[in-house]
Amino acid sequence: MNASFRPRQLALAFDHAESFAREDFFSGPSNEAALALIERWPDWPDRIVVLLGPQGSGKTHLASIWAADAGARSLPAGALAHIDVPAALATGALVVEDVAADVDERPLFHLLNLAREEKAFLLLTAGTAPAGWTMGIPDLASRLRALPTVAVAPPDDSLLRSVIVKLAADRQLAVDEALVSFLVTRIERSFVAARDAIARLDREAMRQHRPVTRTLAAELFREGL
Repeated sequence: MNASFRPRQLALAFDHAESFAREDFFSGPSNEAALALIERWPDWPDRIVVLLGPQGSGKTHLASIWAADAGARSLPAGALAHIDVPAALATGALVVEDVAADVDERPLFHLLNLAREEKAFLLLTAGTAPAGWTMGIPDLASRLRALPTVAVAPPDDSLLRSVIVKLAADRQLAVDEALVSFLVTRIERSFVAARDAIARLDREAMRQHRPVTRTLAAELFREGL
């Protein structure tokens, strides 16, 4: 089948900035449970929830959707040691991204305690489950292990195809099924890899003054036709 995909044209941002709007989130079996939880807010199983998933699985996009709905601020876990924790919770909702076993424990412990006291909502994102982390503060370890978690898996073929088409549309690139199928079988199964692949194809097509095709992709990724 040679028909080209005709994705919805999206408003372009300078430097092809990625949109984290709800309408630009693609759902599928790998992320439907996480999306359902985000959209259920404030009807959560707990006011503090951990969103798990590998890099490039869409955690930041989901967290951004929730932050927009909840009026939440967002900060990286590495910044916890350098912020005013009460000020960070001033809106009653906060996203803390990329929490890991090497996080600064004391400000995180303070944040969890204060969130409980003030009945604030917290969304923590992480690559692995807190149950596997080694913590020096026993009470922090037990509280993290008790938090409800929801996982985002790497995208399946169908979702990855949709993401590739959307990323191409962001750059006003027309892509056909041959190119999309080629990329799905060649790149890492993540949104980051899809974004990088389309960016590389776009740059190379402009450099060579050629259309973005399967042939160009095969040359760029050094794979046979």
